[in-house]
Formats: sequence, structure tokens, C-alpha cells
Amino acid sequence: METTLERLILRYPELKECEGQIRQAFETLKRTYGSGGKVLLAGNGGSAADCEHVVGELMKGFMSQRPLPASEREKWMIFGTEEGTYLADHLQGALPAISLVSHTALSTAYNNDVAADMVFAQQVYGYGRPEDALVVFSTSGNSANVVRAVQVAKAMGLATVGFTGRSGGKLKELCDTVVRVPYDSTPDIQERHLPIYHALCILLEKEFFPWA
Repeated sequence: METTLERLILRYPELKECEGQIRQAFETLKRTYGSGGKVLLAGNGGSAADCEHVVGELMKGFMSQRPLPASEREKWMIFGTEEGTYLADHLQGALPAISLVSHTALSTAYNNDVAADMVFAQQVYGYGRPEDALVVFSTSGNSANVVRAVQVAKAMGLATVGFTGRSGGKLKELCDTVVRVPYDSTPDIQERHLPIYHALCILLEKEFFPWA
């Protein structure tokens, strides 16, 4: 962990003040995956893109290829050696993560038929289990649909991690862990969120795929 965080802070010295929050976020996500849970992600605009980005790093190899261990490869041989080997060679270890922002039909229907601020909350209600974690991005910490999602997650027993700007907004009091980067403008905040979640994804990959 130390090398990854040292590299992060060397490149972005201003993040030293939220190093403890980053460590806490890692421990939360490590517990989630260690207990067989998954990660749900929500955000708006550029933060929605961050959700998709995180899923891309968690669900496949990021800094390594995450080859399947021998015990895992064997199960695919029920399709024969050639087919089984192809499947085993082209699958990679995954840390299950779902971006709630990409479900267009559901989100537009819920926005139109029910309540726009409840669309992520509905998805948390449908997908969430107590062993899971909800990760949310909101530069202000006050995005209504994100706040509602965290409220539902907490009531259901999910761990909650927020990425915000300096103030933390409402998420500062709601989330179990809030990574508050020391900036106030949206572009500055989002530019620092990216290297932080990259570091977290690297740490999680090292933790759960040490052989890769």
C-alpha cells in the first residue's frame, strides 16, 4: 500500500491532507470484497463518467492481466480442451462492480414516472445487500439523487464511501467515509478524484490478485 500511496502523494502533494480518508476508503472496499460483496457506484455528469471508469478498472485486469488460477481454469474444461482453454485464457479475475448511471431505460422511466431524485436510490434498493458498498461521486456533496441513494444504502446496511470537494456537503455527515479533496471548483475536484480512485483500484487488485 505504501508505495502506491507515496507515488500518489508525490505527484499530488495537496492530497496529503486526505491520505487518511483514502486509506479508510481502501479498508472499506477491502472488507466489501473480502466478504463476497460488490460495489455500486453513482454520480452525475463528469462524476457519472468516473463511475463507469472505476467499473472498467475493477471488472478486468488493470495493472495486471489477472489470469485465472489453475483451480478456476478446470471448470471450463467441461466444454472440451480447446473451448475450455480458450475460455480460461480470455477470462480475467473480476472485482464485481455496477455503475448505476448506465441503465438508460430504467433511469429515464423512473425520472419520468416516479421521482428524478430517487433513481439511484431505487437501484440501491434493488441491487444492494448488506455485504455491499455504495461509492458515490459528488463535487458539492449535495447532489440530491446521490444523497437519496446513500440514505437508502445506510438504512439497508451497506457501507458507503463518498468522493467530494473540500466541504463534503451533506455527504460529509451521511457517508461512512468521505474523501474530500482540498478544492472547491468542479474541474479541480474531479481532476483529483481520478488519481485517487486509480490508486484504490491498484491497491484492490494487489490485495485480491497477488499472483497476477
